[in-house]
Order: sequence, then C-alpha cells, then structure tokens
Amino acid sequence: MTLHLKVKPGSKIDKLFFDAAGQLNAKIKAPAQDGKANAYLVDFLARQFAVSKSSVEIVAGFTNPHKRLEINIDEAGLTRFLADLEGYR
Repeated sequence: MTLHLKVKPGSKIDKLFFDAAGQLNAKIKAPAQDGKANAYLVDFLARQFAVSKSSVEIVAGFTNPHKRLEINIDEAGLTRFLADLEGYR
C-alpha cells in the first residue's frame, strides 16, 4: 500500500490525524536532524499499523515534510487501522 502523508517533526506528542482537506498528517516527537525524524517515523508507523519496521519504507520525501511511503500490510490490518483512525476524527 502506498501512503502519502505530511510530517511535522519536533512535536510534543506522536499523533496521526486527517486535516480539514483530508490529508493524512503525522506529528512526531523526533527532531528533523540527521535522519532521526525519518527513522522515528518508520518506527511510529510500524507500531500504528502493527507491522514490522522492515514493512515500512520511505520511498520519496526524505528531506521534505511531504512523504510517500510503502507499507506491506494485509487488507484486514488496513481496515482495522482506518477504523481506529476514523474513531479519532
């Protein structure tokens, strides 16, 4: 599955949410320096999707807040994740 999201590093909390335009956003605690935010984002998304870190790969946007990721997840896991995320809307 390809995932497009906007990342805000250096936040006080870790959070996934949809903005008013329907874009998926991620706030993460890690600072945007020396690849720390990217590594933290991979770990954070792996925990959110309940998959291994090797199942989450940043494909584009390494130095940009707009990222494209490839996540290996089955249909049931994706449905469960989206249902949980929709509950926070």
